This record gives sequence, C-alpha cells and structure tokens, in this order.
Amino acid sequence: MPIWGRILHVIKPSFPPSIFTLSLTILCLCFSPDACGGVPTAADSPAALTVNEVRLGYFANVTHAQAVLGVDSGDFAAALAPSKFTTKLFNAGPSLIEALFAGEIDIAYVGPSPTLAAHLRSRGKGIRVIAGAASGGVVIVARPRSGIEKLEDLKGKRIASPQLGNSQDVSARHYLIHVLGQSSADNVMAVPNAEQASMMARGQIDAAWAVEPWAARLIVEAGAKVIAEEKDLWPDKKFSLTLLVVSPEFLAKHPDAVERVLKVHTHWTAALAKDATLHVPALSLALEKLSGKKIGADIVTDAVSRVHFTTEPLADSLATFAQWAYDLKQARGIANIDTLIDTTLLHKVLETQASSTIPRKLTPEALDPVTIGPGSH
Repeated sequence: MPIWGRILHVIKPSFPPSIFTLSLTILCLCFSPDACGGVPTAADSPAALTVNEVRLGYFANVTHAQAVLGVDSGDFAAALAPSKFTTKLFNAGPSLIEALFAGEIDIAYVGPSPTLAAHLRSRGKGIRVIAGAASGGVVIVARPRSGIEKLEDLKGKRIASPQLGNSQDVSARHYLIHVLGQSSADNVMAVPNAEQASMMARGQIDAAWAVEPWAARLIVEAGAKVIAEEKDLWPDKKFSLTLLVVSPEFLAKHPDAVERVLKVHTHWTAALAKDATLHVPALSLALEKLSGKKIGADIVTDAVSRVHFTTEPLADSLATFAQWAYDLKQARGIANIDTLIDTTLLHKVLETQASSTIPRKLTPEALDPVTIGPGSH
C-alpha cells in the first residue's frame, strides 16, 4: 500500500470530509520532495543560461559555509547546469578581490573590508553586494601566560590578524587605536590563519583576532582562551562578516545565472540558520577536503555556534567599516554603501520561495485548527 494509503487507513477524521480531503491533499504533496522545497536545480529554471561558465571564489572557512556546502554537495553545479561551474579558493579577501578585478572569478564570498576597498578603488564600478552570508564568527583569543585576561590587556601585545586590510585586521587596529588609545597599531601582525597556532605555541604572538574555524582551532591546538567575541563590540551584536558579491558586468549580462546562485545560497543559509549543527558532519568533511587536514567535528561544532548565517548585508555595519578604514588611513575616502548594495535579485528569490513554501513537517495545527480525533494517533 502506498504511504498515503497507509496514512488514510490510520487517520479517522473528526472534522468535515471537505476539510479532511484538503488536509490529506496537502499531506500527500508534502511527501513529494519537489513540493516541499529543497535544493534548486537547473530543472527549476529550464531556460538555458546566457553564460557558458560561472566561476565562484570563496574561503575554506566555517563563515563561508554556504559556499563550502553548496560546492561540495554539487548544488551549485546542478543549479547552473548545463553551464560549466568552476571554483577557486582564497586565504583572505584582498587576494580574492584582485582575482575578481582581473576577471578570474565572477561571483564570490568575501568579507566587508576588502569589498569596501574594492568599491572605493573602482570608483563604484567594480563590485556589487547581492546578499549577506554571515555575521559574528570572530573571536579574540589569547595564549596561556600572555597576561591577557580582558580586552583592555591587548594594549601593546602582539596580535595576529589574517591579512593586512582584511576585516579582522581593520577591527583589531580600530579597537587598539580608537578604543584603547594606542598611538598606532604596529603591534598588529599579519599572520596567515594556518600559521597562527604554531606561532602562538612558540610564544611569537600573544593573541589573535581570529575568524572561525581558526579561532576554535587555536583554542584546541594552542591552548588559547577566549577573551571576547567581536559581536559584543557592536550595536545589537550584529556586524557583516561574509558577503556574496559579483562583478557589475557579470550581474548586468547574466542575471539568470546570478539568480540561480542566489537560490542555492538562500537554501543553504536557511538550513544553517535553522540548525547549523545538523550540517557539521558534511561541513567538517568538506573543509577537510579543501584544506587537506582533518578538522574535528568538535571544532566545527564550536565554530558554528558563534556564527549567525543570514542573507542580510547589514548595511549599517558596512558603513561603519568604511569609516574605520578611512580613519585608519587604509582608505583614501569613505565608500558609498548606497551604490554598493543591489539586493534586487535576492528579494526576488526570497519572495518566490516564500510564496511557494509548503510545510515540511505537517502537524494538525498546520492542517486545520480543528483537532484530529484520538483515533488518528
């Protein structure tokens, strides 16, 4: 007997037949993967794309989880088929921006500071933010016996950031100068994420302004202790950490391809926002494939607990980062946020998804306010 037949057999409705029929129809539909939503594929948008290849740039970071999982699962490739889908990994934002400007990639996941610098450098013509991806996920950690117990103790200490000019670097330097009152931020050292644990273990750095999962790894591998999370320094504890960006030329010429990328992005964002821990096994394995090193599920679990996945670009925090970069003399001007963000396609995708959503988990309350009789359980 098919599954809906078995359900009909056990349910004894205590409400009118017409309501029962409608409720059962919805229930049957929800056993269809296509009806209940899921990862979009090329079949969802049957028209051929206007581009032969889509090239995505991203980092092997927990804060780029939508990219990591979307690539590893094959979701991006399936959504963009029959067009070719290729990827390129980066270690920090500035190098990714160079690749975007050089035409080596089309769409990318990257932090706010490199994005703002790119917008300013190109006079508003080189980059567009089409969605947010993550907030939070940055931790200030210190090595044992460093003498650092609180944020104020960072003054004069050797602090690692992933790369000069990246988002953690800007935040660290701003805090030291404009909050702690240092005359300069020369004690902030640009140290690649993968090298920070060994340098901390040797006592060559005292602390790190670290992004996940590197912060969680420093805790496990170097015995670092958490001093604070950067989110606690921001209003409402929200700041942009990862953005989905595209070259304006690619956006103008191939909005259909960008829309398909956004469908996968919003799918994974929703899944991670609902319960990121469910995806820790897949994320751990995917990160291991990318880095060539085993990353324990405990580390990834700890890391995702500090990341908030969102499609919101959090424009107010972008404006703050733009001001900080100018104050630190890392930027010659203040980037115009209004000309940077274009979420037209994001809103289109979200509205389409909202209008076509059917509950995955059907409850009596979702069917009808009338109570299902005791014989139905």
